[in-house]
Amino acid sequence: MADDHEQVYADFKEAVNMAPAELETFLDTDESQKVGQKKGGSVESVGHESGRRIVEIKRKKKADLTDDDYAHMKKVVGYVHRHRKQGGPDKDVEHSPWRYSLMNWGHDPLKG
Repeated sequence: MADDHEQVYADFKEAVNMAPAELETFLDTDESQKVGQKKGGSVESVGHESGRRIVEIKRKKKADLTDDDYAHMKKVVGYVHRHRKQGGPDKDVEHSPWRYSLMNWGHDPLKG
């Protein structure tokens, strides 16, 4: 299990390329709140909720991460990889729902 945690931690660090403060700022925007699927009549999308959780995880010390944190980190990595493989629009990626959705999950595809 510890080895799996190491891999998940490394994959998460690679997939989530936004700093906590940067992600928090984005989550407060209209663009962030307009994208994503909402479940069960919720006003908040799954990705937006995930973004708030990512901020919490990134602010924790590695030693303080729980199994639930690692499970969420694994979910984030899977989402980012799947969404990136789908590819974004041919033009205006910067202002696309595709990019905004990824950013809710802590990944800005325009970052190098």
